[in-house]
Amino acid sequence: MTIHVMLADDHRMFREALRVPLEAESDLEIVAETSTGSDTLAALENVRPDVLVLDIALPDINGIEVARAALKRHPGLQVVALSGFADRIYIEEMLKAGAHGYVVKSAGADELVSAIRAVAAGRSFLSPDVTHTMLRHVQPGEISAAPPPSVLGKREREVLGLLASGKRSSEIASLLGIAVATVEVHRRNIKQKLKLSGTADLTRYAVHEGLIPLVI
Repeated sequence: MTIHVMLADDHRMFREALRVPLEAESDLEIVAETSTGSDTLAALENVRPDVLVLDIALPDINGIEVARAALKRHPGLQVVALSGFADRIYIEEMLKAGAHGYVVKSAGADELVSAIRAVAAGRSFLSPDVTHTMLRHVQPGEISAAPPPSVLGKREREVLGLLASGKRSSEIASLLGIAVATVEVHRRNIKQKLKLSGTADLTRYAVHEGLIPLVI
């Protein structure tokens, strides 16, 4: 199966440098390139890629807002953030916006290829540098003080793993064959049992406890 990819980055030379290794892969096809957030959203109305490789620092609309708007209009789209920023705030906001992949620009092309394939298959991908950043910013005792995963039921651990991998409640419900309302109940119970709040905290906990690998 061919994975159709759109590249959104304001540096033409960088896009050209990416195009070579991506097009060398037999299962990847670049169907569009854009350099601004507004052009990206407009292009998505005509070109329907499977995966949008999206820079955060676009000149008009930042990539976080582009991802949020794009996924609202095209819920089947998968987004891989490709950024020079490995700061926690950017990572967390991109994950909250719905991106399922985050790759730093210092990574090799093989890492980006792996990310594209992962999200196209409904999984998630975080660069090792991104995972390390998330764990580095955990305050001493913040995660270690949380109860062990054994306090969660089997279904709760499944929901936590999918949530931490970037899945939305509707996607989790579909994958597990349960109602969205049931997923929300599990989310509340997980937060209460682990004494954590927010998707970012749950993601850090899941990574820290080895509940999800780098590619899910």
